[in-house]
Amino acid sequence: MRILLDTHIFLWFINGDGQLSTDVRDAIRDSDNEVYLSAVSVWEAIVKYQLGKLPLPEHPETYLPKQRDRHQIASLALDENSVIQLAKLPPLHRDPFDRMLICQALQNGLTIATVDSAVRAYPISVM
Repeated sequence: MRILLDTHIFLWFINGDGQLSTDVRDAIRDSDNEVYLSAVSVWEAIVKYQLGKLPLPEHPETYLPKQRDRHQIASLALDENSVIQLAKLPPLHRDPFDRMLICQALQNGLTIATVDSAVRAYPISVM
């Protein structure tokens, strides 16, 4: 399986948060799966950190890539073809970061790991 982590799922995973389901945690740890964190999620986390809405033990530009590497999660760049998917996306979700993650999942054939019901409303593979 090829999995794209929603920002909150990544944060829950690296912090051992009990809100993360066992199934999702196990899927992230399964070496047979390809697991990705989007540059969009890093962007979102940095914005929230700067606004004081996301406390982190280190500055996000250091902490997030270090944690991604530590857990052997690949980085997914935002490319033009993914952004073009936005023109085809119905306006079911207002969050621009989540909309870009949906576009990346569509463009790259990825399953999104999320608990966000608005993301789940799109015709994409979710877990």
